[in-house]
Amino acid sequence: MKLTEIVQAQAILPRLESSERDDAVRELIGSLVRDGAAEEASEPELVEKLLDRERKGSTGFGRGVAVPHVKHKGVREIRAAIGISEHGIDFNALDKQPVYTVFLLLSPEDRPEEHLQAMETIFKNLSKDTFRRFLRQAGTREEVMSLLDEADHQQPGG
Repeated sequence: MKLTEIVQAQAILPRLESSERDDAVRELIGSLVRDGAAEEASEPELVEKLLDRERKGSTGFGRGVAVPHVKHKGVREIRAAIGISEHGIDFNALDKQPVYTVFLLLSPEDRPEEHLQAMETIFKNLSKDTFRRFLRQAGTREEVMSLLDEADHQQPGG
């Protein structure tokens, strides 16, 4: 699975407006719903499920990155949004540092294997220092898409 298959340009927010975790989650889910990844009627429930997940255990994995994710019946296909915060967001990350890059993943409830593949692809790339640094510095959707495309071509079979 490739990053460019799950992240659409319209769901890239190179300048997150939100400075709080809950608002950032809402902002990113809104971008995915507007892009057609999920039914509009499911947006409030998606937000609640994701925020509930965050309250149980942060998806802020450290190194300035968080990957909130949820499987839901209202999601049509696997899609991820990317939000970049200039000042950082408190995601209660494992390393207690602010989060600057948020990958928010929505998956259909009935496709758990694809959800795991998408998570693996996201984490494989976010584990690379250079990828994280360039992503955080990206100022436009085009720059982010270019980075994702480059990362896809560095994968075996890419």
